[in-house]
Amino acid sequence: MISKRIRTLAPYKTETTGARVRLSSNELSLQLPKDVKKRIGEEVSRIPFNRYPDPEARELKEVIALRFGVKPENIVLGNGSDELIYYLSIAVGEYEKGVFYPVPTFSMYGISAQVLGREKIEVSLNNEFDIDLQKSLELIGDKKPALAYFAYPNNPTGNCFSEDKIKTIRDEGVFTVVDEAYYHYSGKTFLKEALEREDTVVLRTLSKIGMAGLRVGILIGKEEVVKEINKIRLPFNITYPSQVIAVLMLRDFYHIIEEAIQTVISERQRVYEEMLKLEGIRVYPSEANFIFFKSLYLSGDELYKRLLQKGVLVRNFSYMVANCLRVSIGGREENDAFLQALHEVLTTS
Repeated sequence: MISKRIRTLAPYKTETTGARVRLSSNELSLQLPKDVKKRIGEEVSRIPFNRYPDPEARELKEVIALRFGVKPENIVLGNGSDELIYYLSIAVGEYEKGVFYPVPTFSMYGISAQVLGREKIEVSLNNEFDIDLQKSLELIGDKKPALAYFAYPNNPTGNCFSEDKIKTIRDEGVFTVVDEAYYHYSGKTFLKEALEREDTVVLRTLSKIGMAGLRVGILIGKEEVVKEINKIRLPFNITYPSQVIAVLMLRDFYHIIEEAIQTVISERQRVYEEMLKLEGIRVYPSEANFIFFKSLYLSGDELYKRLLQKGVLVRNFSYMVANCLRVSIGGREENDAFLQALHEVLTTS
């Protein structure tokens, strides 16, 4: 018999609808030069596919450690950050202790908690999409969760929560996970504290910097914490191709990634300013590689549908926040196509 907690589980929603312009999944718009693609092909062709990969992904850890200014001993790698969220939800505290997170946010925090039968302790964000500290402290005092997740910047709202509020919640004795999937677009981090404290870890990922298809998530923390989390890591969880390609990109071609990130940051500001000129939407500032906005006259569902009819796919978050959508920042042509489609929809509705 399937458990009730699984039967009542709402699975993670992915957006797979076909469209000419896809700006729904916060992927980096990265066009690799032919010589880079050739190098990748050459490296992949040397992989002995009949052999298991390095179970510790030692070379990849060394390259990541160099890029992030940590030691390999500070790192646990996962098949995407999703896998690391599961590991943390398994490892931190006993199952009768709940998991805290503000909402709306990345849904995998709640999904992993429910799969394990842990109580989901959710507090709605305030009107500025920041943590409601008073309500959070009241609920934490009552429920006494063992674990808290904070997306930083938050997905889907795009803002970084107040640093002091996160620290205040952590000071209540709650193990704190700061999910920095969009760190490269905000520049804000809890990395120093994660390396010094046993109640804080940071999550990073290669998915938002051009390597979503490789599925490489990164947990960074003190060696003592990392050692314990690594005990439950599934064997060979980072595939051979993922290890080889990620090492190559981070070691030899990281300058291409850095240039693409800077382009996104510049485009984010341009798209934001253009969206502010449009009637019929409210646009929220972003520190990530996407922009969150609210439809004021059309329903979110209708706006999503009309954009899709014009060949532009965004992410509809109306099921989380009424009439709100999220658009990823793509390349300039993609962004222009979105802005044109949005203008046409709003001016003809």
